[in-house]
Amino acid sequence: MRLLASVAYALLFVFASALTCQAESRPNVVVLLADDAGWGDYGHSGNRQASTPNIDSIANAGVSLERFFVCPVCSPTRAEFLTGRYHPRGGVRGVSTNQERLDLGERTVAEAFKAAGYATGIFGKWHNGSQWPYHPLARGFDEYLGHSSGHWGEYFDAPLEENGRMIRTHGYIADVCTDRALRFIDKNKDRPFFCYIPFTTPHSPWSAPEKEWRQFKDKPIVQRGTEPGRERVEETRCVLAMLENQDTNVGRVLAKLDELDLRENTIVLYFSDNGPNTMRWTDGMKGIKGSTDEGGVRSVCYLRWPGHLPAGHTVKQIAGAIDLLPTLTALAGIPRVGGKPLDGRDLTPLLLNRETDWPDRTIFSTWVRRVSVRTQRYRLDDQGRLFDMVEDPGQTKPVNDREPETASRLAEAVKNWRQEMYPQPGRPMLPGTDVDPRPIPVGYREFPITMLPAQDGAPRGGVKRSSAAPNCSYFVNWTTKDGAMVWLLDVHTTGRYEVVVDYTCPITDAGSMVELSFHDSRLTGRIAPGWDPPLNTNQDTLPRPHGESQMKEFHSLRLGEIDLEQGTGPLTLRALEIPGKTVMDVRRVTLTLMPSRQ
Repeated sequence: MRLLASVAYALLFVFASALTCQAESRPNVVVLLADDAGWGDYGHSGNRQASTPNIDSIANAGVSLERFFVCPVCSPTRAEFLTGRYHPRGGVRGVSTNQERLDLGERTVAEAFKAAGYATGIFGKWHNGSQWPYHPLARGFDEYLGHSSGHWGEYFDAPLEENGRMIRTHGYIADVCTDRALRFIDKNKDRPFFCYIPFTTPHSPWSAPEKEWRQFKDKPIVQRGTEPGRERVEETRCVLAMLENQDTNVGRVLAKLDELDLRENTIVLYFSDNGPNTMRWTDGMKGIKGSTDEGGVRSVCYLRWPGHLPAGHTVKQIAGAIDLLPTLTALAGIPRVGGKPLDGRDLTPLLLNRETDWPDRTIFSTWVRRVSVRTQRYRLDDQGRLFDMVEDPGQTKPVNDREPETASRLAEAVKNWRQEMYPQPGRPMLPGTDVDPRPIPVGYREFPITMLPAQDGAPRGGVKRSSAAPNCSYFVNWTTKDGAMVWLLDVHTTGRYEVVVDYTCPITDAGSMVELSFHDSRLTGRIAPGWDPPLNTNQDTLPRPHGESQMKEFHSLRLGEIDLEQGTGPLTLRALEIPGKTVMDVRRVTLTLMPSRQ
């Protein structure tokens, strides 16, 4: 018996050692994602005004996907990268008010790498769900520093979430997130890692570090947007300054890989999430962010893996964000997790420049139910106009009359795709609001903290958000007892919850009595002390676009504890007494499930 046990133990040890060696021999993966950078913002694309040598070096030392398509806006692209599936399949229908959440039945690329023994980390903008189990730490990542909403209103010394808790960081946001990514890489240098760095830049607000801004603030802009009358050159300059900072941080990541002798065993991927956020140079392409035309959905995409992928190779076949999951898992030699059919293809044969019979395909682009479709040669736009993208890359002359069969075939393809992606009418919002009707999950023992930001709640009775753009907003104009704010919850665990409110309040208005309620449970408390900090107007290089909030320092008030029963219902915050002119401005309410008293 002892002999059999010894043999079994030895075999188990050999098997475990083999798995460990296999995992250690697999390539690391670093994914770098720009936010709102267009195809034309890079030197490698022909922009003579840009300064992106480190990003360009990834293409020069690796493979460039010449016709690579993402989505018109942020969260859909991120969902397609994570899942290899078109974003409507996963429930991502918007960029805020909880419409950006990726359905829990979807499995992610991070889950695949984690299941294969990789350390996984994300440092930057998530944008596919804020609360557990939509949170990145529930979707395959071990570590997280960043913000989960669509964009962030503070780029210097920003408050960011670190593994479930808000912290105050120090420095420029892209530098801070890169610092943390470098720590992650250094900590996991002796095992395979998957490091995802979704930068916040060059998404507005227009905030660039002074060093980079000095280099661009007076620079002539000689390469202009497709519609030059709509270009604001000062914003173009700021974008270029923000991208130069991003390029410096990409260089820091590449240098860290060199320092640790990991260059040869690391796949580096760089791309952006949509077209440019302003009208600027795109080499004549039509459309910018939000558009389903070529300029709104074409992105650079560079992959480097020295000794494995050919240097300086350009892939001319069309590809898209949906292809990244099957491609990265194939390159790393790991299985994907989950069994839902993929929309993307493994691009490995194209990356390796193998002679292969690569069939033509269709790639669909959609936003607010507008749909366009791209083949290798043609694009049928969301108005049903067909363009020959070889002869007319700027989409200036429809060819429906010349190519009626192609136009008819692609129109039918769009019809079928639309029916498949949107089998039901558009998802209704909560009555009288712009908020997704799916309730917010609360109360998981493995992740007891649930943050309820203003963007995920619904204002009532005169209460408003601080800006038209819900992301990174806060509730304002709370002046009457009719005013309230509501979050629709799905309480997972019956228990006692600590309640913290992040607020500001003029000194003279302090003392309002407020009530937080959920079904029959009530918690009351007074808003004190007064806390009235100035707006952070010193952060911006240029004035903020219309609809973006100026942020400020919020104070955290422990309101008390409330008992919540398992189930679904509205969590409502309202005022019982208002001694001054206003109650308070509210950034978020945080619920923390207290330890069981058993």
